[in-house]
Amino acid sequence: MALNILSPAEIKAISFLDSTKSNRLHKLQGGLCLKRKDCGGRRIQCSVQNQNQNQPPPAWPGRACPEPGRKTWDGPKPISIVGSTGSIGTQTLDIVAENPDKFKVVALAAGSNVALLADQVRTFKPQLIAVRNESLVDELKEALADVEEKPEIIPGEQGVVEVARHPDAVSVVTGIVGCAGLKPTVAAIEAEKDICLANKETLIAGGPFVLPLAHKYNVKILPADSEHSAIFQCIQGLPEGALRRIILTASGGAFRDWPVEKLKEVKVADALKHPNWNMGKKITVDSATLFNKGLEVIEAHYLFGAEYDNIDIVIHPQSIIHSMIETQDSSVIAQLGWPDMRLPILYTMSWPDRVYCSEITWPRLDLCKLGSLTFKAPDNVKYPSMDLAYAAGRAGGTMTGVLSAANEKAVEMFIDEKISYLDIFKVVELTCDKHQAELVVSPSLEEIIHYDLWAREYAASLQHSSGPSPVFA
Repeated sequence: MALNILSPAEIKAISFLDSTKSNRLHKLQGGLCLKRKDCGGRRIQCSVQNQNQNQPPPAWPGRACPEPGRKTWDGPKPISIVGSTGSIGTQTLDIVAENPDKFKVVALAAGSNVALLADQVRTFKPQLIAVRNESLVDELKEALADVEEKPEIIPGEQGVVEVARHPDAVSVVTGIVGCAGLKPTVAAIEAEKDICLANKETLIAGGPFVLPLAHKYNVKILPADSEHSAIFQCIQGLPEGALRRIILTASGGAFRDWPVEKLKEVKVADALKHPNWNMGKKITVDSATLFNKGLEVIEAHYLFGAEYDNIDIVIHPQSIIHSMIETQDSSVIAQLGWPDMRLPILYTMSWPDRVYCSEITWPRLDLCKLGSLTFKAPDNVKYPSMDLAYAAGRAGGTMTGVLSAANEKAVEMFIDEKISYLDIFKVVELTCDKHQAELVVSPSLEEIIHYDLWAREYAASLQHSSGPSPVFA
């Protein structure tokens, strides 16, 4: 089934992106503005307060320095992991297993993988565990029958929240996908735990609520995403006002070398062939559409306070430079490494310290063997996601969460072969366009969750809109 979408070149000629057809700035509710501003050579500072008074305070306003007197740990640092059986959680536990003198686990929360959670309990001996699927509690207890020191078990969403705010934890690794990670993150912030952030929705959807809360409780939000970790590492020790521009690198995904005209033929199997990374289906499709990078632009804005005009995307096929910054004197600082999520996860746990890693399990980067690094500008026609993301980011408020939720639902429908590949962009655009009339600039947590659910439902309804003619916004 397909939405009879227009060609890629025509996708931009629709109302949410209508300003692409004009040279003048076109603003919609919430300050949506697509065109880059002509700065006239004036000096730009990414660390100054955003002119929009409704913008939340950034987690790291253009620089990062540990506070004087920040507590350090003589023994293992206690952590909680929310989403312990997922990709982020299992890699976090690999790090803990390799560094028992640096970290220890006090609480674990999982979704439904009871067998793996039970194995993790045997290995890491947490004090508290939670399984989000309450119907699996008896199965979990049975799996732990042979464990001598049994942890406390709290089922359901409340259990996940209790893991996040465990009194002994200093940092919480948030690895739950989607808005399900918002409530435990908020609970951890209110309990004054530092956040090792691996959940995009925490900032993309929840930024307007979460960031003021973190500011209130003086909680550090430490990015575990490889691109934002790279930027975070690059801004260490920068003087105030030194950051000029953020440059996010992208692999280009499965279709970076495909001609635009061929995209109408894309099958699910094609989109799941990532050239560099071995990831889950959803993030692999996001890499193909470049929606992952559009969402990272929004996250970078919330994390580092950079204006959207000062955040660029560049295609870097080798995925060795994970991102870069430009300073006021035109110097460019980059963070390099093999494509390995363990490094950014480790840095969120150890910051501001650096933990020694054995080259047996952490291969060292050899640039001479690598040979060359290449770059090219992304194609806005091939990747309409970029214009959609920048537009949603400029609108702010609940629009960024709607964009993320609509994309997640559209990708799910594509993987289930209910819509075509190009329909992903159309579904997201139509959902964002519909939301403009109800956009909330400074939403509550309840409003953020409400519009996340609304966006998914509205996006799902669009799969039934196929017919003999294109569906316009």
